Amino acid sequence: MGYKQSPSQTVGPYFAYALTPEQYGYDFKAITGNQLADETVEGERIRILGRVLDGAGSPVDDAMVEIWQADAQGRYAHPADPRGSNLAFRGFGRHGTGTDPELRFIFDTVKPGAVEGQAPHITMCVMARGMLSHAFTRIYFSDETEANATDPVLATVPQDRRATLIARREDTQAGIVYRFDVHLQGDDETVFFDL
Repeated sequence: MGYKQSPSQTVGPYFAYALTPEQYGYDFKAITGNQLADETVEGERIRILGRVLDGAGSPVDDAMVEIWQADAQGRYAHPADPRGSNLAFRGFGRHGTGTDPELRFIFDTVKPGAVEGQAPHITMCVMARGMLSHAFTRIYFSDETEANATDPVLATVPQDRRATLIARREDTQAGIVYRFDVHLQGDDETVFFDL
């Protein structure tokens, strides 16, 4: 008896009631959200703001975006960080695009410091219906030109594609905002990394 190949399944977001319950109308909060730093965490306060766009350029209304980053001193909120863990800083956030009227992801955090010879950056994971696997990318900052020029990961990306990884800084009345759209397909497709 021969076995048949199992059908493919798209990536969730799985378990909406635990990951992004607000996006699906559940009456309770997720275990983690889009606020990564409270008032006790040192560093420059920033907001990461963007949309996940499909191949036609339309915003995806049910994407789930996760980010992980170092604190302003380049330390991770992890006990294995050799520089000393900053457990006061969460460093991890999750947001569903369907929770915002404009279908954006929004993260309030601190600007990360450089980590081991790398430019300040934020690691991002994007999940949405129709995707067969998670998409991993990085956010670099437009005002870190010198550090970006020597970043070993950014250097592996062809020069003409690097702009898809750079968040644009805007100084607003509410504070510093970095705009970063994720293009899943098309001419401006964001560079994704295999992990």
